[in-house]
Amino acid sequence: MAEELRGVHSIGAEIYPKAQVLNRGIAKLIDLLIVAAAGQVIVPVGLLAGLAYILIADGLAGGRSIGKRLIGLQTVVPARHEAAGFRESIIRNMPFAVAQLAFAVPYVGWIVSVAIIAFEAILIFGNEQGRRLGDEVAGTQVLDVGRLALPG
Repeated sequence: MAEELRGVHSIGAEIYPKAQVLNRGIAKLIDLLIVAAAGQVIVPVGLLAGLAYILIADGLAGGRSIGKRLIGLQTVVPARHEAAGFRESIIRNMPFAVAQLAFAVPYVGWIVSVAIIAFEAILIFGNEQGRRLGDEVAGTQVLDVGRLALPG
């Protein structure tokens, strides 16, 4: 079925539901709070620890960052019918890593960070499958585990 059916979309031969945007936002907020906490708790290396978490988070626990596990989402590679690994996580989260690095630069960097995050959010709303730039490049999609999940 290549046509939309109650919020469910076809990718290749499989049907994958578009994860709810609000759930994705909450999961990302949880992950960003973890990054911010790392920056405060481990001050000398907090920025690097946060950057490492952002990059590999979606490769943990079968395509589930801590935020995604708490909210019930999973990052998958639809073409391979499997959960995302560390490679896909690093590729798909590169825009957020750039945003974090930019945020370290006062004023101009803050504007750049907000612009990157806003651009990614707009793509999620505008894309039929809820895929942002990072998802398109990495070949991934975020799924609502309550509706469908792939083995980790």
